[in-house]
Amino acid sequence: MSDFLIIDAAREALLGERRRLSESDLADLAALPSAALGALVELAHQVRLEWCGDIVEIEGIISAKTGGCPEDCNFCSQSAQFDTPVLATPFLDTDEVLQAARETAALGATEFCIVVAVRGPDEKTMRRILELVPLIRDETGLQLAVSAGILTDEQARRLAEGGVHRYNHNLETARSFFPEVVTTHTWDERWDTCELVNRHGMELCCGVLLGMGETDEQRLELIGQLRELNPAEVPINFLNPRPGTPLQIRRITPAEEALKWIAMFRLGLPDVILRFAGGREVTLGDLQAAGMTAGINALIVGNYLTTLGRSPEEDLAMLGELQMPIGSLSKVL
Repeated sequence: MSDFLIIDAAREALLGERRRLSESDLADLAALPSAALGALVELAHQVRLEWCGDIVEIEGIISAKTGGCPEDCNFCSQSAQFDTPVLATPFLDTDEVLQAARETAALGATEFCIVVAVRGPDEKTMRRILELVPLIRDETGLQLAVSAGILTDEQARRLAEGGVHRYNHNLETARSFFPEVVTTHTWDERWDTCELVNRHGMELCCGVLLGMGETDEQRLELIGQLRELNPAEVPINFLNPRPGTPLQIRRITPAEEALKWIAMFRLGLPDVILRFAGGREVTLGDLQAAGMTAGINALIVGNYLTTLGRSPEEDLAMLGELQMPIGSLSKVL
């Protein structure tokens, strides 16, 4: 089948018949030559508009407890197992977290994520999170997301009952590649936490990190695993190699490759909130608007956990130039 017939068949399935592509359909799209990138990206943008609409959701995040994590995620400068510039710090004061939430709300954002660097929350961390969630929600009107590692069933229930809107727990990469980058916990432990989030009625935010050395086949494997998990949101991160981590030697993903896989994740997951996240600045540079027209419909604005993002004003200006309205999104049912 020719390149254009492959794209036309995908267009008919996703836009004409409004059905998901098969694994073989996605493999055919991933194998297209670089000359087909423009058509692939164009289709992904059409799918995003048809399945999700034109609204872009903005989120701010805060690292409420940074560094000192006991896990050995090879991409992460917050691991206590690596000699990195990131120092362990205690949980931020309530006023500091509140001020960050106020600044996020002032940008027109609708979501605010509290992130803590732990394997999983202890009781003290749980109490702090459950104190902050209603406080921030009531003062700012923001919806609250939390990222606090591996959960027990009881912890997931308490977070859901405490008003957490979304819980973030990334698969990061395919099951087959995961042991290459993490050994202190398993991919299945991450999967189990994601299932608990779904079971207790929070929206699942389950992100990926591309550029760690995984193959195209493993990226397709990951798309398939996300389809089974059925998250509301999938943040797309690209590796920004951190000094002192085992993956500091990895090259930055080229812009064309990044655009291709943004499009592939949209075509494989047509109904999710697909969020621009960490690494987009170093990967795409001045081409970030191109990412917004390759299937993205959400942004993390401002800084990330241990790396700098570009200014929120730049992102807001980009959305204005693209005539993309800002609002709140939920999973398309």
